[in-house]
Amino acid sequence: MNRLWWLELPAHVFRPAELWKTFRIALIGLPVAVLSLAGNIVLFVLTVVSLALIPLPFIGFTLFPLVTLVTRAVMDVHRRMAGWVGVDIPRPYRPVPSTAPLGTLRRFKHAMTDPATWLDFAWLIPGAISGFVLGLVAFILPTYGLEGVLHVPLLIYGLTGGYGYGVVWPFDNWFEAWTAVPQGALLLTIGLTASPFLMWVHMRFTSFFLAPTKKSQLVERVQVLTDTRAEAVDAQAAELRRIERDLHDGAQARLVSLSMNIGLAEELIRRDPDMAIKLLAEARESSGTALTELRDLVRGIHPPVLAERGLDGAVQALALTVPATVTVDVELPGRLEAPVESAAYFAVAEILANIVKHSAARTAWIHIRHDDGLLTIGVGDDGEGGADPAGGTGLRGIERRLAAFDGTMMVSSPPGGPTVVTMELPCTLSSPKTSPSSGTA
Repeated sequence: MNRLWWLELPAHVFRPAELWKTFRIALIGLPVAVLSLAGNIVLFVLTVVSLALIPLPFIGFTLFPLVTLVTRAVMDVHRRMAGWVGVDIPRPYRPVPSTAPLGTLRRFKHAMTDPATWLDFAWLIPGAISGFVLGLVAFILPTYGLEGVLHVPLLIYGLTGGYGYGVVWPFDNWFEAWTAVPQGALLLTIGLTASPFLMWVHMRFTSFFLAPTKKSQLVERVQVLTDTRAEAVDAQAAELRRIERDLHDGAQARLVSLSMNIGLAEELIRRDPDMAIKLLAEARESSGTALTELRDLVRGIHPPVLAERGLDGAVQALALTVPATVTVDVELPGRLEAPVESAAYFAVAEILANIVKHSAARTAWIHIRHDDGLLTIGVGDDGEGGADPAGGTGLRGIERRLAAFDGTMMVSSPPGGPTVVTMELPCTLSSPKTSPSSGTA
């Protein structure tokens, strides 16, 4: 959020498109105040009691992790409300081991050694004070101002207790009641101007405690890199085994047969020229087949069309091989780095192969964009749906391939379709290109 955003608030208070949005932020102040005061105090008491009961056998080991679990659920509510005012607070908690159920010593140690547990505890009292005071002020200012603007109609219909409204001075008759309108309008304007700022201040204060620390972010980053590196090494080893198997069973076998045929032809060329000619013809045919297999193998490692025409041209060529009607829309102002380009190409190729094998789709589409250092690829079809990365359809392989580049993949495939696979790869562009590529295959 812009640090000077509140300088523009008086103007946007009077813009109808922003008025309701601003008032909704003010209304959030009431649940924030209630949850901060009541919820945090209760959680603080429960945490202190659970810590005091730790020396008791079993009870302490069970109660403290249970209270921690409830505390984290409430903290997640605060994080969600922070998102409503534009403050993003990621979850900082370490994953719970699958072998550490509630009531075990391992679960207790996990809760005790997670730094986020103690940051949550440290925030309970300061958060209760900050949330109650700022949330209540953010709620009362505009709502009391709105009551002043509507005070006369409320009096007419008997929806208020009496004349006793007044910010500047109290009043007790109809004539003075009309002064509630300008007073309420002034207070409403002040409230709508200040409330978003007050809520933002509280949520920013909250983020100091509930957001991941730099150390925990670094630990998580190292873990992610370790996992993706291991997956990349496994994928590379599997690819090398595939290449070795293809060479051994394909081109190598044919080259051995070719060598044997040529050797026999050398022996028969004087005694049986006709047989020697036949063997040489077979050798020529075997050499052509071996050459084709080698080309296919090289194409599987790095397709020539990808090197020659880039990702857009290679994807267009892929689309031509699919029986369904594929619409391709590629907008890349430059070339991608070769490893990223290859990963993106094979990811699209795998998804198109899944479409042919599993979806029974009649139409499909491919959208590729690069913006702000992020390559976004969307592939969808109108098939039967039901694609699941855990279902052995090759999507897990795509995830591993993308993870090596910090890429992500999201799959939306309800039963009955449509299926949409969205992939994102952080990357930069190299040589510029003047025009986008699009078409239908």
